[in-house]
Amino acid sequence: MDILQDLETRGLIHQTTDREGLEQHLSTNQVTLYCGFDPTADSLHIGHLLPITMLKRFQKAGHKPIALVGGGTGMIGDPSGRTSERSLNEGEVVKEYSEKIRQQIAKLLEFDQGENPVVARNNHDWLASMNIIDFLRDAGKHFGINYMLGKESVSARIEQGITFTEFSYMILQSLDYLKLYEQENCTLQIGGSDQWGNITAGMELIRRSREQEEEEIKVYGLTVPLITKADGTKFGKTAGGAVWLDPEKTSPYEFYQFWINTDDRDVMKFIRYFTFLPENEIEQLQDEITNQPEKRKAQKRLAEEMTSVVHSDEALEQAQKISASLFSGDLKQLSASDIKQGFKDVPTYQAAKEDIGLIDLLVNASISSSKRQAREDVGNGAIYINGERIQDLQYTVNDDDRIEGKFTIIRRGKKKYSLISYK
Repeated sequence: MDILQDLETRGLIHQTTDREGLEQHLSTNQVTLYCGFDPTADSLHIGHLLPITMLKRFQKAGHKPIALVGGGTGMIGDPSGRTSERSLNEGEVVKEYSEKIRQQIAKLLEFDQGENPVVARNNHDWLASMNIIDFLRDAGKHFGINYMLGKESVSARIEQGITFTEFSYMILQSLDYLKLYEQENCTLQIGGSDQWGNITAGMELIRRSREQEEEEIKVYGLTVPLITKADGTKFGKTAGGAVWLDPEKTSPYEFYQFWINTDDRDVMKFIRYFTFLPENEIEQLQDEITNQPEKRKAQKRLAEEMTSVVHSDEALEQAQKISASLFSGDLKQLSASDIKQGFKDVPTYQAAKEDIGLIDLLVNASISSSKRQAREDVGNGAIYINGERIQDLQYTVNDDDRIEGKFTIIRRGKKKYSLISYK
């Protein structure tokens, strides 16, 4: 199966320019292609995993991918898919973001390795050195206003208003394609469906700037679909916000849980989108979803694959350990590091590292509303310390209850957790 057939089978092609021409181009050449990533934050999120995975698929098919970090375009801001203008970041902030994103992509794609390595480029290298006269003469003259107004990224913003700065973004991204075409013989740009207008504009700039050449210019564009969820909620969002690739912003446990909680209606689509599992395993997982959905084998496999790839095998093992302990209630098996991840968002009370009666601790930590309520909770068997039920009204919380001397986990009822953290 060639690369385009594989992508179509997985549902990964939204639009292409000249489908037949692109298929022939890919089958007869080692094609250099690129995808851009603007540094709008200090981390990528899981929505970026799809284009990153696309670059890896093309690499596995023998082609040469370029991951382009938008150190230059990130200074401006892409209006695509937005109803208002982005806030402009300072140059040093964009530079810092660019380096962090480059490092994240490098971890996922392994730059400069193998016979057709993925390489990184930064469009700040050519955009920052271009003066306004060159920009207007060499690029701007090739773009008619009516042509630009016809692009969805611009037309969708006309009523709300769009500044000249964002209006010019399309030309800046077009220059990326032109520069990579000239410097790297790059003939394919890929991106999300919202990038169609920018991609085709780049192709137009290459053709117009090279129209004096006798040889026909062959460049192409391909977009992946917008990721949608069956329940109508936005992919990559949780109650805590975006799911980031940075483990400091979204812990590996939270990342693992995001995939574990995938809807049965979405899980096979996501497996085809994001993983490299062989077709026979995918078919087996589909059968499991159909015949034994309660076992959630497909979700577990998806979570394993994604957590291992984005973080590490060790991070996956830790996430599985935390999940198993929370499910079984055997919390004493957790380390302090596990607890920091698994209980990141539960109410936390800072306490001195000294013995204290359980009733007093429950009130001090606002786990129970009063001493009377605390005694009722303990007497009714509603209070658990590190997974063990405590019904002794005279119980004293001591060193034995402090995991690595740092944490005590208290549960009230079936699901209400609180964390005691020691100074």
